[in-house]
Amino acid sequence: MSDAARRWLVSLALVGVAAVWGTTFVMVQDAVASYPVYSFLGLRFAVATLAFLVLFPSTLRRIDRGVVGAGLIAGALLTAGYVFQTLGLAPGMTSPGRAAFITGMFVVITPFLQAVILRRVPKWTAWVGVAAAVAGLWLLSGGGGGGGWNLGDSLVLICAVAYSGHMIVLGSIGRGHDARPLTFVQLLTVSVVCGAVGIATEHPPVPTSSSLWVALAVTGVLASAVAFAVQTYAQKHLSPTRTALILICEPAFGGLFAWFAVGERLGPAGIAGAVLILVGMAVSEVLATFVAKRGERDVFEVALEGPPAHLLEPVDAGEPDSRG
Repeated sequence: MSDAARRWLVSLALVGVAAVWGTTFVMVQDAVASYPVYSFLGLRFAVATLAFLVLFPSTLRRIDRGVVGAGLIAGALLTAGYVFQTLGLAPGMTSPGRAAFITGMFVVITPFLQAVILRRVPKWTAWVGVAAAVAGLWLLSGGGGGGGWNLGDSLVLICAVAYSGHMIVLGSIGRGHDARPLTFVQLLTVSVVCGAVGIATEHPPVPTSSSLWVALAVTGVLASAVAFAVQTYAQKHLSPTRTALILICEPAFGGLFAWFAVGERLGPAGIAGAVLILVGMAVSEVLATFVAKRGERDVFEVALEGPPAHLLEPVDAGEPDSRG
């Protein structure tokens, strides 16, 4: 197979990952309408953990103390993100389309959280990106005359902040560790924490619904384990910029699937807001890579929760920076 054909197929596989991620918002909302939130997450990530071991059977041999420590911290933030997102999708909360776009805000939040935590000043592109995304969020939440902001939207926005923190942990203390065992520890952390809370507080029944098992298979196998495998393979054949540009289509797929599956309509203001959020994500992710400064390089971490967030990393003396 030629390199061009391989790059085309890998790009198509990434489009598939973005599409699967987009479909999960409707699936999760449907699942937690009939099954407890924490119990669903515990099962979802138990499936993801097992699927990950099937795809990467050597993972357990690669675990060491450093991986466990970094994985537990990252896993705690990943747990918080998924809990808040799933609670936001519970009955009576926000809609799946809105949740998809609000979750995407983590891409533009990350550079500013990185500035607070790691003292790495964001580029001007981050300011442009966050301005576009915040304006889009205002329109999406009813600032243009539609329905107003609700509790579910707030929970999903907290999820976006948690996802940003998760990406920063991966880009700091997670750097230097093998991504496979690090990811395994995170998946296991979410499964154990949510499963324990579910057993203690929800007393869940044995799942019997076929739609629930389909949701567990899609979210656990395709959206987690397979998505990670595709992204790690894509790193070898595509530029980080191209990968990020494809994966930021996730919210768009989420909105389209919500319209197709449950008839959700954002309205003119909501659609304009969604477009502005996508523009903000694209500016923060893609344009930023073309304005790198001396002494720093751009890093895109493989993500479980959505598009890889753009991070800045200082370059040690003697290393090539992001501008070569």
